This record gives sequence, C-alpha cells and structure tokens, in this order.
Amino acid sequence: MPPHPRRHRPWTAALVEERPRPERIRARSGGWRLAVATVCFGAFMGQLDASIVTLAYGGLRSEFHASLAAVEWVSLAYLLTLVALLVPVGRLADAHGRKLFYLYGFLVFTLASAACALAPSLAVLVAFRVLQAAGAAMMQANSVALVTTSAPRGRMRAALGVQAAAQALGLALGPTVGGALVAGLGWRWVFAVNVPVGVVALVAGQYLLPRTRTRSPAAGADRLGPVLLAVATTSLLLGLSMLSGLSVPVWAVAALFALAAAAAWGFALRERRAAHPLVDPALLRRRAVATGLAGALGAYLVLFGPLVLVPVVLTGAGSSELHAGLVLTALPAGFALAATCADRVLPGALGDRARCLLGAAVAAAALAAMLALPLTAVPLVPLLALLGLGLGTFTPANNALVMGAVPASASGTGGGLVNMVRGLGTALGIALVTLAFHLSGAAGPHRAVAVLLGVALLVAVAAALGPPTRRDRSRTSPGRPARGAGR
Repeated sequence: MPPHPRRHRPWTAALVEERPRPERIRARSGGWRLAVATVCFGAFMGQLDASIVTLAYGGLRSEFHASLAAVEWVSLAYLLTLVALLVPVGRLADAHGRKLFYLYGFLVFTLASAACALAPSLAVLVAFRVLQAAGAAMMQANSVALVTTSAPRGRMRAALGVQAAAQALGLALGPTVGGALVAGLGWRWVFAVNVPVGVVALVAGQYLLPRTRTRSPAAGADRLGPVLLAVATTSLLLGLSMLSGLSVPVWAVAALFALAAAAAWGFALRERRAAHPLVDPALLRRRAVATGLAGALGAYLVLFGPLVLVPVVLTGAGSSELHAGLVLTALPAGFALAATCADRVLPGALGDRARCLLGAAVAAAALAAMLALPLTAVPLVPLLALLGLGLGTFTPANNALVMGAVPASASGTGGGLVNMVRGLGTALGIALVTLAFHLSGAAGPHRAVAVLLGVALLVAVAAALGPPTRRDRSRTSPGRPARGAGR
C-alpha cells in the first residue's frame, strides 16, 4: 500500500501564523533573555530614529527652504500616527498574536525607512514618515507585552530595565550618529541607517520570540474611538505648530483648539459607552495604571524636549551638528546607565513607587540647575547626564507598576497604552519647545527649560499619588500567572 502523502499547510498560513521557537532555544533556562534581547532591537531602532531625526532639522530646512515649524512635522506626523494606532494595534495583537504583529511591524518600518531616505520633497517625506510610524506602532504596541510575557515573574523589572537601556542606547547614539551623518553624508542617511538594523531584527525575531500564549477576542472593536483620538491629538499639535511660526490666521488656530477639545470630550464619552472601548475604562480606574500613564507622558515630554532644545541652542551659537550631538548624548547616556544599573545599585527594599519619586526628584533638580545656568556646552553636559539618570531611574519602575496592574490577557493593550502616552509626551515635548522658541525670542531656551521643569514636578506628584506597593522585587498583581513559559 503506498504511503499516505504528507499534507502541507497552504503557503498563506505562514503569513498569518506565529512560528514557534526552535526547541533548543525554548528549553534553555535563559531562553527568555534571548526574547528580551530581540525586543531590544526594536526598542533601539525606534529610539535611534526618534533622536536622530532632530539633528536633521537643519539640513531639511536648508534643502526644502522650510521653517522650523514646518520641519517639525517630520517628527510630529510620525508621533501622531503612533498615538492613534498604538492601542488599536495592541488590541488586534492581543487577539491575533503579538509576535506576528511585531515582525510585520519591523518589515513595514524597514521598508518605509528606505522610502524616507529617497523622498524628493518635504511633503513626501512626511507621508512616508506616517507609513514608518504605522510599522513602529505594530512593534511598540507589543514590545512591553513581549518582555513581560517572556520574562519570569521575579525578573520583570530587570527585563524592563534592559529594554529601557536599549531605548536609551538608541537615544544615546542618535545625536552623535545623527550629527555625524548629517555633517558627513547628508540628512537622507538619517533614515537609511534603520535598514540594516531592521533586517537583522526580522531574522532574530522569527526564531527567538515566543508565540502568544494568552489572547483576547477583538470582535466588536471600537472604530470611532481611534478616529476621535486622532482628531484630538492632531488638532492640538497642529494648533501648537501654527502658533510656533506657521502663517495662518488666529481664527484657524482657535478653531483647531476648539476641535481638539470637542474631540477629546467625545472620545471620553465614547469610551464610557462603547461595548468594546479602545481604552478600557476599567483599566484606567486602577490607580496604578492611571498615575503611571500620566507619569510616562510627562517623563517622555521631559526626555524629548531637550532633543530639540539643545541642537537649536548650540548650532545657533555657532557649534556644528556633530558637536551639538556629542553634548546631547549625555542625556540618553545617563538614562541608559540608570536604566541598566539602578536595579543593582539601589537597595532591593526600595519599591517601585519610591524609585519613581527618586527619579522624578533628580530630574527636577537637574532642570532647576539648568534654568539657573547658561545653556552652553560646559554646564549642559553634566546637567543633561543628571537629567538622564533621573528619568532612567523613573521609567523602568513606572513601567513595572503599570504592567503589573494590567491583566496578562490584556498585556498588548496595556503596552499599547504605555507607548501611546509616551508618543504623545514626545510630541508635546517637541511642540512645546518649538513654541517657546517662537514666542519668547532670546528668552525662549530658558522658557522652554521652565516648562520642562514644571512637567517634571507634575511627574513627581503623579508618582506620589500612586497606590503604595510592597517592597519586593516582584511587581505583579496577586493571582497573576507566571511568565516565560510560552513556546
């Protein structure tokens, strides 16, 4: 009797199903570290892109004969798309597979980066940045969830610290690499540098990331919520941009702010009434989630504000882009050092809430000193490093608090929320610094620092208002399943 022919899966199945890790990797006791390291590729790539682009503003203004308010949309269009897509993409990934969405996100991001490098005009570049952000949303909505569902329960904070360090490494290299690329090769290489990193990450992710173990249905997902959120955030930031130097009538600016307020009110009302809301009100009613998201928004506003402030101040005083990038590197370098080493240096009995307060206080002290001193290279280097140390202490602990309060089945949604407010904070940091420069003239740099200081103090208040936590190294909710057992 002839052997029964083997049945093969249709080739399309490989496009919509998550591939399991090889058995030798899954069975390794440290296999979760490989998964975290793979996610760090995306963390590195996203933050490298975010910090490197601000160094290209000068080259973009020269080539396209555009104002700073127009060029900032190369960043803002990217960030607004992230804000609009992170949570809905997180919901879809919770239902269909976080690994699947993460890898497709890398593919879209890498191809769009190549397209940005070839853009013939500012408008086309902004359009490709929107596509690039769609890919980044698919990565970032799942990055925190992939880390927290891969790492063992007792190592979650350490794993999040490693991810934050990878983000900080991308931030740290961005100013220096960006300055060198712009000065030596031109602004197009700022985007082309993403391509080789993306290719490596795609291959690694296919073999090292675990498949999704717990899923949530996506049926009946809210469609109006993302539209209202996008209208609210886009109107707000477009209004701020118009105030920053775009030639438009005052009534148009007022209309945009009114539209932003109406859309935000409509979004809040919609989320309370929708059967399947984009942002689950039950999650936001958890104090650890609400205060943690507010802290993440403020922290990233404070982190990214100087990425615009410092290059504009130093290049305006005659420094080269490379010199400005080297000075600015002190900020993310301090962030990376704290995110990597704080868990080892600080006492183990110091809980996440206390670490958040400590980090916010250090950041506020650095900004207060920056406000009192001249914004030149010599004082900026140590103060930016101190600011980075504070934010690098705050961020992993704050992320652990938020994700520890989110059910495992909604990890993608929770990670999407974290990254959504990060994106909004980043966009607000860029927009508010640009606005301060335009409205305040020579006093603009110090006015921008004053705004950042005020936000840092609010971050400290948000940390203080959070619920008390146990002083241990496991930051998970009671009854939360153990991590890291997936294939």
